[in-house]
Parts: sequence; C-alpha cells; structure tokens
Amino acid sequence: MRPPTIRDVAERAGVSKSLVSLVLRGSGQVRAEKREAVLRAVRELGYRPNAAARSLSEQRALPESRPRSSGGSPMVGVLLNDLRNPWYVDLLDGLNSLLNASGRHMLLADARLNRRVGHDLAGPFLDLGADGLVVVGTLPDPAALDAVAARIPVVVAAAREPVPAGVDVVANDDERGARLVTEHLLGLGHRRIAHVAGYGAVGELRRRSFEATMRAHGLDRPPVEPCDMTEEGGYRAAVRLLARPDRPTALFAVNDMACVGALSAAGELGLAVPRDLSVAGYDNTSVSRLRHVWLTTVDHAGHEVGRRAARCLLDRLERPGGEGRVRLAAPTLQVRGTTGPPRGGGD
Repeated sequence: MRPPTIRDVAERAGVSKSLVSLVLRGSGQVRAEKREAVLRAVRELGYRPNAAARSLSEQRALPESRPRSSGGSPMVGVLLNDLRNPWYVDLLDGLNSLLNASGRHMLLADARLNRRVGHDLAGPFLDLGADGLVVVGTLPDPAALDAVAARIPVVVAAAREPVPAGVDVVANDDERGARLVTEHLLGLGHRRIAHVAGYGAVGELRRRSFEATMRAHGLDRPPVEPCDMTEEGGYRAAVRLLARPDRPTALFAVNDMACVGALSAAGELGLAVPRDLSVAGYDNTSVSRLRHVWLTTVDHAGHEVGRRAARCLLDRLERPGGEGRVRLAAPTLQVRGTTGPPRGGGD
C-alpha cells in the first residue's frame, strides 16, 4: 500500500494542499477548526511529511548566494542497536559495499540512543524518504518495526527475534557456532565448562546449544552466568563463576567483548590462560585478533551477513511483496592462543 500523500490529507480534511502545508509548518494564519481538521486527517491516515523533500524544496527557495545540499541520492536507513560492539563494523562494511555499488548511501542511527531519549526508532527514516531499512542487532521491541515495514522494505540482520510479515532475517547459525566451540573445549579434555550468557534470542540460542552439547556428553546442568554482553558484564560474570568451589577449567562467553572481560577476571585472580583456564568467545572481532589477546572464537561471518542483508534489501526493492525468509550464514571456529588442555588432564 502506497504511503498517504499531502493530497490525501487535503481531500480527507476538505481543504487545499497549500493550507495543509501551512498547518504542517506551524503557521499561525490558519483558523483553529481548519487546523484541527488537517491534524485529524494526518492522524487518521498516518501521514508523515517527507523531511528530505521538504528540505530540498526550502533550499530551492533560498537566494542563489545560500549553499545548497546535493539531495536526492537514493538512501537506505541503518538502525544499529549497539555501536559499542566492534563486530558490527565488519557487518556494516559488507552491507555498505553492496549498497554503494548499487548507487545507494547508508544513513546510520543509534537505536540505543534514540530509545534513551524517547525518539521513534524507525520513524525518522520514513520522514527522510529512505528507500528501505536494515535493522542491525537485537531490538527490545520488534513490534516497533510494524509501522515502517508496512511502508518500505525492511531487513533484520544479526538478530533472531520474531519480525513482521514480509521482513527478511539474515543472521548467523548461532546454535551451530555454540556447538562448535563447546565441542572444541570438550575435545581438549575439559569437563568443567561454564558459560557467560547473553540476552535476546541470539543469547538464548547460544546458551541452549551450549547446554545441549554438554548434555550430549553426559554433563548436565553446567554453570551459566548472565551478562549484558559488554566487557564489564563479562568480567563480573566471570568473577562469579571463578569464585565457585568447583571452579571451571574453561569458559565460553557469548561474545568477544564479554570474553575480554573474562580474561581480565582471570588475570586478577592469578590464573594463567590457557594453562589454568581456557577461554573462548564468539564474533571473531578485530579485538580477538590482536596479538596480545589472540582469542579462540567463533567467526560468524560479519562481512558476509552484511552483504546478504544488502542483497535481500535490494531484491525487495526490485520485487516488493512476498513472505519474509530467514537466511543463516555458516560459522567457523578460529582456534588461537586462549584454549588448551586442562591442567592435570581435567576430571
């Protein structure tokens, strides 16, 4: 369904387009009853002014001596849930490489900041006339996408929450990735393996896969501590786990940032990695590849997830409609210097 236009608002309110424009600009030259009729029509139709078109129109009216923006470039909105996670850099690089090749530009917004200040998460992209939207990472309220998905194509990348009909999901196979790293630690001889868990559907999938893999090897109810998927959260969760009387010989963290926090906790407790404690993360971020970190981790193909998300969006722009699909990229395990056999052969 096409989005409502200023002409639709004018017809619903029984006024002219120019009067609608005056109301939307906050002009004081409109009678109260006419203003209320226009605003009621705007609400009923769900009309959103095109901010980009309005800006361009206003610039055309400027004197020639005033600077003008280029405007008019095809644009794709990107709503990113967490700017602090370096893994998203690889995803954005893959996303941008394909969008740029198609002549489109990214407009990036921080969902965490918008939510904190009470802004509409996706509405501004509609106001600016974005061709489509890519949502990167877990949103606390996926229902916030319903309105925007009814207007423009939407693709969700690196999240596994339920999405509105017609929205494609491109993500990593989190269950397979968690199984790979857990089996790696088991194969080294570890039996007391703990998990620093995350939140959202991705965190849940990784935790459940870890627990299922442990059960398949006869190890029921392995210790799990939740965290907020930050370095500080990983540090605090690891401290709690390493304070247990049956201290684990290996930790698997939900992502690399939490794993870096676990490394800090091990160091403060005088535990050598991997001699006294093996640690493994998930994401294969640039941090994990630093020589003094050299973290064993799961590579879940951030660049490829970004490219696939861009391809899905471009396909939706060319051929709108149809059911949304879930596409999963296959993860691989990167074994580096933070995992090894347990001291004394384990138990």
